[in-house]
Amino acid sequence: MALTPMMQQYFTIKEQYKDCILFYRLGDFYEMFFEDAETASKELELVLTGRDCGLEERAPMCGIPYHAAAGYIGKLIQKGYKVGICEQVEDPKEAKGIVKRDVIRIVTPGTLLDENFVDNKRNNYVMAVTSHEEWYGVAFCDLSTGEFQGTYVPQNLSSLHNEMSKFTPKEVIVTEASLGEELQKKWNVLVNLRELDDSLEKGSVQNYFKSLSGGYNRVVASASALLLQYLEETQKTALTNITHLEIYNTEDSMALDINTKRNLELTENIVDKGKKGSLLWVLDETETAMGSRNLRRWIEAPLLNKELVVKRLDAVEAFYQNLNLLEDMREALKGVFDIERIVSKIALKSVNPKEMVTLKRSLGKLPMVESLLKQVDYGELSRLSRKFDVLSDVHKLLEDSIEEDAPLALKEGGVIKSSYHKEIEELRNLKQNGKRYIAEMEQKERDFTGIKSLKVGYNKVFGYYIEISKSNYSSIPEGRYIRKQTLANAERFITQELKDIEDKILGAEEKLADLEYTVFQDIREKVENEIERLKQTARIIADLDCYQCLAKVARNNGYVKPQINEDGKIRILEGRHPVVEQMMKKGEFVSNDLYMDGDKERFLIITGPNMAGKSTYMRQTALMSLMAQIGSFVPAKEASLPICDRIFTRIGASDDLAGGKSTFMVEMSEVSDILLHATESSLIILDEVGRGTSTYDGLSIAWAVIEHILSEIQGAKTLFATHYHELTALEDELYGIRNYSVLVKEVGKNIAFLRKIVPGGADESYGIEVARLAGLPKNLLARAKEILAKLEKKEKKTTKATQKVKEDPGILQMGIFDFEKDQVLEKLRSLDVLSMSPLDAQRILYELNQEAKDVN
Repeated sequence: MALTPMMQQYFTIKEQYKDCILFYRLGDFYEMFFEDAETASKELELVLTGRDCGLEERAPMCGIPYHAAAGYIGKLIQKGYKVGICEQVEDPKEAKGIVKRDVIRIVTPGTLLDENFVDNKRNNYVMAVTSHEEWYGVAFCDLSTGEFQGTYVPQNLSSLHNEMSKFTPKEVIVTEASLGEELQKKWNVLVNLRELDDSLEKGSVQNYFKSLSGGYNRVVASASALLLQYLEETQKTALTNITHLEIYNTEDSMALDINTKRNLELTENIVDKGKKGSLLWVLDETETAMGSRNLRRWIEAPLLNKELVVKRLDAVEAFYQNLNLLEDMREALKGVFDIERIVSKIALKSVNPKEMVTLKRSLGKLPMVESLLKQVDYGELSRLSRKFDVLSDVHKLLEDSIEEDAPLALKEGGVIKSSYHKEIEELRNLKQNGKRYIAEMEQKERDFTGIKSLKVGYNKVFGYYIEISKSNYSSIPEGRYIRKQTLANAERFITQELKDIEDKILGAEEKLADLEYTVFQDIREKVENEIERLKQTARIIADLDCYQCLAKVARNNGYVKPQINEDGKIRILEGRHPVVEQMMKKGEFVSNDLYMDGDKERFLIITGPNMAGKSTYMRQTALMSLMAQIGSFVPAKEASLPICDRIFTRIGASDDLAGGKSTFMVEMSEVSDILLHATESSLIILDEVGRGTSTYDGLSIAWAVIEHILSEIQGAKTLFATHYHELTALEDELYGIRNYSVLVKEVGKNIAFLRKIVPGGADESYGIEVARLAGLPKNLLARAKEILAKLEKKEKKTTKATQKVKEDPGILQMGIFDFEKDQVLEKLRSLDVLSMSPLDAQRILYELNQEAKDVN
């Protein structure tokens, strides 16, 4: 048996798009067949049916209405699939045999444009990677905005991951299968393996872009060409929204690894990955989608150039100091919609009439923005004012041509103003008069026949007709009407006059629809010719929105403009955590000071009980450094900060089960990465290093890490929180260390955490008190105190041994191990009671009890 002609066509097309779910257009439906149908029916919860295909068994099939396709496509893309849109590319009426079909677009996670599935407040990047000698070339594009950037990094995965972290792409194109597997595993993104046509490299890049900044670079050109090749392959149209390639230097912005972004909760919280509870949540007071995306980019790539940081801070200050300017600018920006993404839709020929009206309204707000900008005649805002283009000619074109209440779909009509096009005006008049002619004819026939219920109707099959009920049949004048259709209770007729009017009306409607389509495309092309101007204005709007937004947040939250110093010292007076303080009632957050330099106070060891505020203190320091380097004011009374080249964090505990790594292995891998990449200009946050293994192993590792940072990464500023109180002895032995602890107030038998960081090490761990706050049973806590008292008594017997440490610094690393006989005490101190269940706590206390008896 042979396949039917239609199925032959289907398989011919499917063969070219094996990695896609093929949406095959059949009339008013998109149909899927065979494996595609089985996959789609499962993922989209569609009924799986069958269709005769010429084989013995029917072809599995499922389908969706074409007008509802966007939602289904979006769901498949979100699940990691690619969808090929296969349309009828000729009029079925003119087809000889099977209607011609072809794939007109491939929708993928990195090229999705549907606003229902693409977050308007974040970019949607697709990335390409190529290699040449010792370098990786990387290129990133957001098709929805036309942004296209490229750079090169050393050919190692760490550098590549750091660069990807700035963009978080949804899709990656590679030329090497092994690299693709590594990136898919690390980032859980769709990876496409492609071969690069070498002939495209230089010619493609230099001929494609109207402008190129940063200079030509072969490895970047290679990655850019690969990305362009993929975009053209998926979009099947000229990418006129991509006009500029920015080749940027990786050293212009800070690389933030995945761990640091997660631990500092920069754009999403750790608990549910939502925006609330993140730094972005606090800072995002932008008025436009463009500004919100821009702010996210700033947060994920802080600046390393002091001059650029100061320019941003000065621009924020201009709004901060002028409340009227700030509020007026916010009001003006409220009416500016997503120019970037509308412009990209115009270029990709997918814009609808309503979006053109939205663009017109946005452009109408630009003169007000320009007048406000001109109020500041210095610095960054003055520079933006000189470059600002209000695009009055584009606004006039749209104002003159597009109806204010234009519909979403062009085919609905009523898009082009009659005053803009004379022929459209004439056809509309004819269409409207035609309906009047029909009404007049209906009344004339009623009067002539005396049949009051006579009516003129219309349907697509018979066109216009005269309908008379059978009860009035005897009143019909002989020879006046031509019978067209008999119904159960009525007869339908036509006349030559009625058909003449019909031809005029329907002809006018069809011509009007065709003409509106043609005129709309002409307007779209005229706007498309101004894409570069529109994109430049959109970029300025995005920057302006960020400046005013950061000023608004600074005023609302009591932030101060940080001084950017060159002496490498961190000076913070009454610093606060920007996110935590927003979760508390106003005035409840306890502020703290901080001083660090690159010399005698470059390594702070912070001790104190769990829940007392150590992690918050360290995180707020990192966040204030990052905030300053994106151009934001900071939550403090005063702040003077240096430019940090990297911020590293090792906080919390988590398994990597998929990667086969234990909690401790993950911890050590993260510490290793920090030690490998930190420099004298880095800020390092280390929380409870060594907690994931036995007491003495952990203590040894923590000690060695401290020594390594002090000796091998001299100048790096480090905050090191630990429950190993023995490490506080290092302050007297190693240059650069200072001890700090969290102030605790004892109230009777209870304690109160004052959350104040003060000089000196903590004397006690207060672990049992934290256990009480966590709700452990009273009898269990009482027993824990009995055990602790016995262990502390035993500890006193070893005091003399521990003091030998100070007598000979050369054996410092051995001194701590005089506690070998006190393993029970150390185990108790190292317990993370907050993560225990009551059952775990009882089990561990039983074990400690048995060990304590053995000691006695």
